[in-house]
Amino acid sequence: MSTPGEYYRSLPPVTKAYGVLCLMTTAAAYLNLFDVRFILLSYELLLKKFQIWRLITNFFFLGPFSLYFGLRFVMLARYGVLLEKGTFKQRTADFLWMMIFGALSLLVFDLIPTVYFWRTDSVPEYQYPTLGPSLVFLNLYVWSREVPNSRISISGLVTIKGIYLPWAMLAVDLIFGVSLKADIMGILAGHLYYFLAVLYPLSGRKNILKTPLLVHKFVAHWGEGAQMNSPVQPNPHAGVAFRGRSYRLNQ
Repeated sequence: MSTPGEYYRSLPPVTKAYGVLCLMTTAAAYLNLFDVRFILLSYELLLKKFQIWRLITNFFFLGPFSLYFGLRFVMLARYGVLLEKGTFKQRTADFLWMMIFGALSLLVFDLIPTVYFWRTDSVPEYQYPTLGPSLVFLNLYVWSREVPNSRISISGLVTIKGIYLPWAMLAVDLIFGVSLKADIMGILAGHLYYFLAVLYPLSGRKNILKTPLLVHKFVAHWGEGAQMNSPVQPNPHAGVAFRGRSYRLNQ
């Protein structure tokens, strides 16, 4: 049985970094070290006061410590790790690009108002202030498409195929009265990525969602993870991550 330190070191780099940032953000908000409203997404403040950091910082808040936060954090620790260690093994740059593309897609989807048609008193629900839960749900959805026939036990009560897990979690949120917009946006962003990165190229067409060179350069400079057939090679004589690590392009 591994120790907490060994488990932490075994985690893949992107999921580990994102999970730590989410946990630290929620912990800092819980300790009143900052006003969480300062990092939430607000297009009004973005346009009027140029608070552009909100486009990034909102992804690091999964909500206050609660059952909802716990479920989303466990979802990231389970399926985000499985996805990065499995499908994206030795493809750190590609996994990071999936997260970036998903985040950009979610920022666009968040502009679309949501109306709950089954409620007679429903009014349009506009901007969702934190897109972290949606980004976690994106990981779950992509994982479910990559391993659709895996068997998943839910609380030991029922066993379903992996392909149905996102919809099962959607039903759980519906039962608990949680807004479904975050989950639905995660599914839409995940499906958009999976279609463009996997299904579209498999149909014989060009891969239009190829990982940008800039992302490869960042991963090489970061010095964490690995990327097969990367156009950028880290300098073998460089120090630890973020200490002047250089790169060179393959000829």
